[in-house]
Amino acid sequence: MILDIDELNLAVDAVTQGGVIAYPTEAVWGLGCNPWNQEAVNRLLAIKSRPVEKGVILVGFAEEQFSPILDPLTDSERERLTSGWPGPYTWLIPDPDGWTPKWIRGQFDTVAIRISDHPIVRYLCSATGLPLVSTSANKAGEPPLLTKEQVEQQFSGQVDFIVPGELGSQQTPSEIRDLKTNRVIRAG
Repeated sequence: MILDIDELNLAVDAVTQGGVIAYPTEAVWGLGCNPWNQEAVNRLLAIKSRPVEKGVILVGFAEEQFSPILDPLTDSERERLTSGWPGPYTWLIPDPDGWTPKWIRGQFDTVAIRISDHPIVRYLCSATGLPLVSTSANKAGEPPLLTKEQVEQQFSGQVDFIVPGELGSQQTPSEIRDLKTNRVIRAG
């Protein structure tokens, strides 16, 4: 996949200035923003019609972006967590000290995190220095969008930037598992 660095840097600017972007991921189009900017997250949730109580996934390019919640894990938990990264595996990690804000965790005491192998997502997370909110580009309860044209049709004028690019090779959104119980929350 050829990356258009100029376009990607426009997306980086949008995120760092508090904007909401749409971007391709491994399987579906996503909506994202700076997870520590409450106004941006609230706007993203309003665009999706998603209640804050449900929480959102954070996606990064490296484990170091999540050090505050990964460092306390046991070696076996860490091994289980990282065995499929980067890749389409999202893990619910305990966040007892509140490293992530309530508007990210929702009603939970865990946070959902993933290390992406999609080059666009990796670039965005590296260039902003942030993990990004990663939630499917769709209205709550509707199927995820699979093309840039669908994203433009549904979200043009609501998001600050739509990143050009292609989806990865995954056929379904990431699997979500609880790290402590290893229970599958959503099959991939």
